[in-house]
Amino acid sequence: MESRAGVSKQDIREQIWDYMESQNLADFPRPVHHRIPNFKGSYLACQSIKDLEVFSRMQEVKVDPDKPLEGVRLLALQSKKTLLVPTPRLRTGLFNRITPPAGATKDILRKCATSQGVKNYSTPVGLDARVLVDLVVVGSVAVSEKGWRIGKGEGYADLEYAMMMSMGAVSQATPVVTIVHDCQVVDIPEALLEDHDLTVDYILTPTRVITTGCERPKPRGITWSKISYEMMGKIPILRSLRSREQQAGKDVTLQDEHRHLLETHSPQTAPLGAVRRPWHPAPRESGSMQGEEVPSDTVYIGNLPWDTRVSELKRALRELGAAPLRLIWQGPRHRAFLHYPDSASAQQAVSCLQGLCLGTNTLKVALARQQQRANDLEGGRARTLHPDPYSTI
Repeated sequence: MESRAGVSKQDIREQIWDYMESQNLADFPRPVHHRIPNFKGSYLACQSIKDLEVFSRMQEVKVDPDKPLEGVRLLALQSKKTLLVPTPRLRTGLFNRITPPAGATKDILRKCATSQGVKNYSTPVGLDARVLVDLVVVGSVAVSEKGWRIGKGEGYADLEYAMMMSMGAVSQATPVVTIVHDCQVVDIPEALLEDHDLTVDYILTPTRVITTGCERPKPRGITWSKISYEMMGKIPILRSLRSREQQAGKDVTLQDEHRHLLETHSPQTAPLGAVRRPWHPAPRESGSMQGEEVPSDTVYIGNLPWDTRVSELKRALRELGAAPLRLIWQGPRHRAFLHYPDSASAQQAVSCLQGLCLGTNTLKVALARQQQRANDLEGGRARTLHPDPYSTI
């Protein structure tokens, strides 16, 4: 396909999506709009990566979770490579390492390569983990033979690469591969490219292997002036990386920092609905948690990162199917308490939440009753389980 002159990135995306839909070139999920297209022939295109020398010599590969890259994830596992997959929208960290069970059969490896397998057979990789990625595989909506790439418009692949650069996990020499349908290889005007855009070194299609020879530099790290406060709120690991780079003396001024500071410090009258009424704790009745057994329907969450927001925890709970009836937030104490309908639901939530990470921390999850007993053995008391003012959410 040829792209029209004077087009924007979004024009090119829409042109590709419309064409693939009209020609029935994609498999599920459909329609392909606003997605990395799962094109027909993607598995065949993935097989070509075996012929690349960079694949045969590498040990650690980062592959995006997109459906058309499933074949590469499977090949990496079958070749006993270390497979890293980004966490969805970077909400709970940067990477998950896919770890198949011992003696995994071919069928199990195929499951591990799917999006569901990524959830079931992965372990989080913390910010301090020593990761050295030998090869990066990304999905694309459009790519040029020169190696210039357009994603679906959310910027996650570009940001993931920039974060890996900041962590020292990749370098300018780390090869980047993308896998697309032949119709997704188009001319892209160089004027559309920005410094934070990721370029690719190899393009695999069902019929071609293209070595781009791209000399345009890849992102050298996070461009903080492109990061908004809203994005910082959605991606906890960004806050940790920003803190590190700030301590290292780098300029970490955000896109909308000046406006945010003005809004934060300007004296404004709070909306009527936002005024909090004074909190008057009700007197303890006999049978309250003070000094007694904590209800068996309550789950303790500990080791919360200092900069975690309650919305991030609530989102993670919803995604794991463990949303409670009520959540008691004690962020300044790095913990929260979850109340469920009954003890069976609480126990199921504890099992479901084991290994949950927010930012770089693996959370401590246990029945609150068990945590209380542990505190008692250390001289603590159950009073620490009571919510603070305004903490019930």
